[in-house]
Amino acid sequence: MSYLLDKKTQRNKIFKITLGIVVLIILFYFKSGVFDGLSSASQVFFHPVLVVGQNVGEKFGSLGAYFISKNSLFLENQNLKDQIRDSAADRANYLSVVDENNKLKEILGRKNENKKMILAAILAKPNQSVYDTLIIDAGTAQGIKVGGMVFAFGNVPIGRVDLVYESSSNVVLFSNAGEKTQVVVTGKDSFLEIVGRGGGNFEMILPRDFILQKGDQVVLPGINPYVLAIVETIISDPRDPFTKVLLVSPVNIQELKFVEVDEQR
Repeated sequence: MSYLLDKKTQRNKIFKITLGIVVLIILFYFKSGVFDGLSSASQVFFHPVLVVGQNVGEKFGSLGAYFISKNSLFLENQNLKDQIRDSAADRANYLSVVDENNKLKEILGRKNENKKMILAAILAKPNQSVYDTLIIDAGTAQGIKVGGMVFAFGNVPIGRVDLVYESSSNVVLFSNAGEKTQVVVTGKDSFLEIVGRGGGNFEMILPRDFILQKGDQVVLPGINPYVLAIVETIISDPRDPFTKVLLVSPVNIQELKFVEVDEQR
């Protein structure tokens, strides 16, 4: 019985070996078709995975390109803003120079060529210095003297030099509160006194029968009738024998950048 089992086991072993040899022979002769089949099967199985991976890679690539493009646009936009600010600053500076040049031309165009004037820039105005005074950047080194008449636009008297230093001077405006100046009303021969009220304003006290109208001008006595102030308001009361006249300077001191000083005085 044991002999028969051993013989059966030996036959099974021989069969398996023979089957293995046959399979190897078949694979050797038909390897191209078999491997192609396996290749096709693997391609069918892994193709969705490969497609998904490719799509994910493309998405991440597109996302990276988006952030790079956005950062580039931001930097370009910032650069353009900087250029616009620089251009605006240059234009503002240019306009300031043009405005200054035009004002200087206006001063020179109105100026009496027979008068020797010293041009000076205003360093401080009434809102920056003592009330109704100016500080200018010309002094003894430029020929400024105490008492020199100070003009705006070359022909509008606005004050006189009060103090002089080497390279600067202090100018008291005619409109300084309490400042008294002799004037003549245009078209009349009477000498009158005008009193400063501050801030470019003046007043006069006149007899009630001395008729003035709004817009009348008062000038400094002399050959050249320099306009000092213009009548703005007339205040009268039938019970009062006097009339109060309010006047204003023809120039706005706050808008001035330059003045001229008559060096002959």
